[in-house]
Amino acid sequence: MADAVGILEVYGLTTAFIAADAGCKAANVRLEVFDKNKPAHAETLPVPLLVCIKYRGSVADVKAAMEAGIRTAESMTGVVQHYIIPNPEPGTEKMLKISALDKR
Repeated sequence: MADAVGILEVYGLTTAFIAADAGCKAANVRLEVFDKNKPAHAETLPVPLLVCIKYRGSVADVKAAMEAGIRTAESMTGVVQHYIIPNPEPGTEKMLKISALDKR
């Protein structure tokens, strides 16, 4: 069985780093690469860059990490979306490795 994945999308890279750190300190999880998205209406957002944090581990640990990450992000610029996938299928596993952060 694959490790669960918690996907937490937040406003801004700084918030992403701090929320990722909070989640990793709260539970026994590891991180997949961050991803980014700049939506068409970016100028209307609190921060024009959305960053996706991906926590990996047991369902219980991912849930604890997500709760800590959400609390942290909400105290900063905010949360866009969050979801836990308890048992990602192989195609989803491949998609978790994709990141646009190293693209221009």
